[in-house]
Amino acid sequence: MTKSRPLWQGRALAVLGILLCAFSLRSAVASLSPLFDHVAADFPLSSAVVGLIGTAPPVCFAIFGLLTPLFERRLGLERVTVIALIAIAAGLVLRGFSVDAVTLLLSTALIFAGVGMGNILLPPLVKKHFPDRLGLMMTLYTTAMALSTFIPPLVAVPVADAAGWRVSLAMWGVFALAGSIPWVLMLLRGRTDGVPVPTARDDRPVRDAARSDAEASEPVTLVTGPIAVAPANSRVFARLVRLPLAWSIAVVFGTSSTMAYVSFAWLPTILVDRVGVSASVAGLLLSLFAFMGLPASLLVPLLVVRFQATRPLFIVAVACGIVGLAGLILLPSTALVGLWVALFGVVGVLFPLALVLISVRARTPETAVALSSFVQSAGYIGAAAFPILLGIVHDQTGDWLVPLLVIGAVLVIAIPFGVIAGRRQTIEAEWERRHGRW
Repeated sequence: MTKSRPLWQGRALAVLGILLCAFSLRSAVASLSPLFDHVAADFPLSSAVVGLIGTAPPVCFAIFGLLTPLFERRLGLERVTVIALIAIAAGLVLRGFSVDAVTLLLSTALIFAGVGMGNILLPPLVKKHFPDRLGLMMTLYTTAMALSTFIPPLVAVPVADAAGWRVSLAMWGVFALAGSIPWVLMLLRGRTDGVPVPTARDDRPVRDAARSDAEASEPVTLVTGPIAVAPANSRVFARLVRLPLAWSIAVVFGTSSTMAYVSFAWLPTILVDRVGVSASVAGLLLSLFAFMGLPASLLVPLLVVRFQATRPLFIVAVACGIVGLAGLILLPSTALVGLWVALFGVVGVLFPLALVLISVRARTPETAVALSSFVQSAGYIGAAAFPILLGIVHDQTGDWLVPLLVIGAVLVIAIPFGVIAGRRQTIEAEWERRHGRW
């Protein structure tokens, strides 16, 4: 067994790199939508362009979720992380220099390409550098992502009013550029080895131990030997497609992404039309929805890694989401709307839950890269479809009742997949149980 060591001991650069990368992934996405009015004052933004910008994140995330393992296979985790962060930083700066809707859309696509790579790389980076501190590091980086979800909308407009929308958009590139520096320094120093994990030559003890439910949920405490840094390959990815556990984690992640993108696209409009609140109040309620993810990011990683609480957390998240939706359907009053939105916001538990599962359900960084790519690509494909689908349904029915029922149906359908994802075993162990040696 490897012993835990202090978080910062020999890994300060990795801590900084992971946290700054995590912050950049969400701030890059959340900093634009509050400024559409400011941008439109300089050049026209058609509803089609705004719709494309809204759909671009999950589409880019799905595409680059599939491509990232290919890049990682040739270049390694840290080098691809640097490329992703530089792409984000360049895109953010270029977005600040946009002269028309086309350049705004192209620069935004560059940002989301980098974010799509970063989404895939973060779980295996944590797995590689902090296998002895999975719960703590997952807590820190999901908290950084939660903070960067609601901080940019709060400061974007004041900064734009004071210094212009271009500065407000471009300034977030500083965090992405800063996030690349620790990884560059580590590469220059040759310090990209993680805490020891098993090698392919000595995996029998780990394979046997992984069959134990209690140990499989935190397999990193079982192993010795130099770290396995073999990149993801097509063989590993192809095996994931045949495993119910991999598909179940993908559905959990996809459900989380669907709830988030549907809410950021339509929740304010739903609240204005169905409940009758003002646009400003609807914006505050959307911030409340996003804020509910912060406590989840603090608690979920520790609860999963230390107490194997995957199924209870999943059930609580889905149940609260369904109750919140039921309240908006059956009792859409202004007096209770804050309660319904807060309850619905508890579905934010699913996001850190899925990220933790990517790390703890894989034995090695190689499998974690492939699992991260598979889970996030499949999940974002679904997330890209639902905002558009709900808009079409609303246009056809003229009401938000059916779209709300569709959102609730997604949560109900996800329940059996969440139960399967709660099995305390690794991807490798499930393969070995079904098909023999990994």
